[in-house]
Amino acid sequence: MRFHTRKWVKPEDLNPNGTLFGGRLLAWIDEEAALYTVIQLENSKIVTKYVSEINFMSSAKQGDIIEIGIDVVNFGKSSITLKCVARNTMTRETILTVDNIIMVNLDENGKPKPHGKTQIEFVRDRLK
Repeated sequence: MRFHTRKWVKPEDLNPNGTLFGGRLLAWIDEEAALYTVIQLENSKIVTKYVSEINFMSSAKQGDIIEIGIDVVNFGKSSITLKCVARNTMTRETILTVDNIIMVNLDENGKPKPHGKTQIEFVRDRLK
């Protein structure tokens, strides 16, 4: 799993219990999945189609730094399926896992469009 993004838990990210609000973490994950997909599919027109069961395993508090990791599970015809892990950077404790996030590649009319990708590509390899 490659961890691409780090987020610092700030006061505005907390729930009434003083821990990280789950909705905030899910928004961070959706954004990271979208960015990852845009880079992989080389198209800024993508949408989140599906998010599987979300497993909250632990919490985070103010001042913690959260890492969000994304890996590809599958390349579909017009979609990419990702998995995600969010963990505490300092303790390496897993905060949340998501087994499947399906992102769909779109054309200029907002319709699913085949992307032609079959494996993970790194930008550094595209530039050679």
